[in-house]
Amino acid sequence: MAEQPYFHASLFQFLVDLRFNNDREWFQANKKRYESEVRDPMLRFIADVGPHLETVSKRFVADPRPRGGSLFRIHRDVRFSKDKSPYKTNVGAHFRHEVGRDVHAPGFYLHLEPGQVFIAGGVWHPSGSALTKIRDAIVENPKAWQQATSSPVFCAVASMGGDSLKRPPKGYEPDHPLIEELKRKDFIAHADFSEEQACAPDFMDVFTQTCQAFAPMAKFLTTALELPW
Repeated sequence: MAEQPYFHASLFQFLVDLRFNNDREWFQANKKRYESEVRDPMLRFIADVGPHLETVSKRFVADPRPRGGSLFRIHRDVRFSKDKSPYKTNVGAHFRHEVGRDVHAPGFYLHLEPGQVFIAGGVWHPSGSALTKIRDAIVENPKAWQQATSSPVFCAVASMGGDSLKRPPKGYEPDHPLIEELKRKDFIAHADFSEEQACAPDFMDVFTQTCQAFAPMAKFLTTALELPW
């Protein structure tokens, strides 16, 4: 019996409709549609992904609670934004390290948005002290970092992304052979997919295999931060 897909085209259509009707009145009128077409499928994916993540590491948590778990809330934080649209037009889930309290912890991420589907892994916007630990680890063991981010398995599915400094960080040699790596402010790998791939019955396997390809890079970062892998 073929596996049933977690996600359907209706998820992306809801997010398209939300993009053009991003106000509380419309959302409240369509809340049941959001729950059945967007929230609940993602929560089902989160509930089922745990054993698959364990093939990467037992330290990363899949929490299927509707609030306070792996699912990102649909409401935007508009306090410091000129854009006061109340809702996100994407749905995301973050599977963070067991000791992490927020999105800055090492983890894996699934992003579903019309025209933009991707899986990511690593450390996003680490604190200053965490950045120093990661950079020092690269300086101390450059070969391990290069192997983790340049292996055929990694390069077949992923590329490094995120923000970088324009100039070398203070305390590091400007002519270091890995200076471009040391200039990173984010240490994120990402792999892009289509909506059709996200809606396919084998997408759980695709997600798992992608996280496995990210694993050496994620392990390097996790151990650099002195966390158990």
